[in-house]
Amino acid sequence: MRASIARFTTAVAVVIAMGAIGCQSKPKPTTETTKTDSEWKEQPTTPRESSTGMSKKLDLTTIYFDFDKSDIRADQRDAAKADAAKVKGMTGSVVIEGNTDERGSEEYNLALGERRANSVKRYFVDSGVPGSRLSTVSFGESRPAVQGHDESAWKYNRRVDFSAGN
Repeated sequence: MRASIARFTTAVAVVIAMGAIGCQSKPKPTTETTKTDSEWKEQPTTPRESSTGMSKKLDLTTIYFDFDKSDIRADQRDAAKADAAKVKGMTGSVVIEGNTDERGSEEYNLALGERRANSVKRYFVDSGVPGSRLSTVSFGESRPAVQGHDESAWKYNRRVDFSAGN
């Protein structure tokens, strides 16, 4: 009986410890940046490697997001509308790839990337693209478009890209 209670107590302690480690708070916006003299002053124009390794990037405009946000910015709506029209006229499926900058925990960024991808998917479906042709994936911070540790890089890493589905 004592051994069972001891195992139960140990198991509860492990679960609590894992929960405390896994629960990261939402990152707080910061106005401080680290100057890195990032080579990118304008939007990157070189194509990135296919995110899935086997799928190809589609000729669609990247949609950019504000820090810690997943709603499509007002200045990105025209691009999203044009992308939705292109996808509507295409055959085959499209993968909507959510990405974040490097700030925040890995778990938080994966969830934020998924929210961004789902936001664009919702916009496309509302624009008449069949949801069955769309899938989402989040890469979080793992696939930066621009290297750097300041806003000049981060603003291009908070994005949704598109690739051809299988």
